[in-house]
Amino acid sequence: MHTPKLTGLIAAPFVALNADSSLNLKAVEAQACSLIASGVSGAFVCGTTGEGVSLTTAERMAVATRWCEVTGTALRVIVNVGHTSLGECKALAAHAQKIGAFGVSNFAPFFFKPANTNDLVDFCAEVAAAAPALPYYYYQIPSMTGVSLPTADFLRAAQHKIPNLAGIKFTFENLMDFAESTRHEDHRFDIVFGRDEMLVAGLALGAKGAIGSTYNFAAPAYLRILKAFAEGDLHSARVEQARANAMISVFLRFGGLAAGKSIMRLIGLDCGPVRLPLRSLSKTQEDELGEALEKVGFFDFCSVLN
Repeated sequence: MHTPKLTGLIAAPFVALNADSSLNLKAVEAQACSLIASGVSGAFVCGTTGEGVSLTTAERMAVATRWCEVTGTALRVIVNVGHTSLGECKALAAHAQKIGAFGVSNFAPFFFKPANTNDLVDFCAEVAAAAPALPYYYYQIPSMTGVSLPTADFLRAAQHKIPNLAGIKFTFENLMDFAESTRHEDHRFDIVFGRDEMLVAGLALGAKGAIGSTYNFAAPAYLRILKAFAEGDLHSARVEQARANAMISVFLRFGGLAAGKSIMRLIGLDCGPVRLPLRSLSKTQEDELGEALEKVGFFDFCSVLN
């Protein structure tokens, strides 16, 4: 399968919820329009940022369907189908193909974990086979799964077992493994970088595309990083990375994912609360978050609505 490389920024959208934690599918169109207007090229839905593991299978299908409906060809929609149940993974993958998604991805099962690379590949091969017409990307995120088997080893073992293997969503700090994976078989596979705070490093090691949560609300800063790097202006790329990282530091200090949803409200897109066991920020905390973001200049480079 020949698959065009994922380039530019691919946002990992927040799942929009109502106050009672039910899905708010009406908000998806505004989210998508903001990404398109901000220069984002794709959407990785139902991933970590999208609280995919906190949604039912039916809810995940509904979210994926809505994203495909509202984006058409304007964004490449990749659906995370990761689950502890292989059967649920396969059902989600088959559904993603049915609704016309660009691609599918899954992380390693994180309760009963694969003991070695071959076991992981066998699991992923069945997931990928459920959507044979779509590009398949393995989702490496050891911070959430506890599975840190090298992706370079995964590629070597999987390339003969997964015909639609397109690449890796690499959300990890092991840059040596990232670089080796990128170089594998003369850059055959698409290794998409997944650490927003290290984007310049990823680009230096061969990344052409990046998937991240902060691209939902700070895409302009990262697009300037991409532009500066492409022009050979490493100084400007570093300056923009430092600006983004000051924002990320605030984002993490106020609770990561929950803070992200508050930031979306601050730029005018209300994605609702997070689901338990996560806890949304209080009004006081959200006000303090806004003040902290103001101090680092966030509102000078935040994403636009449409």
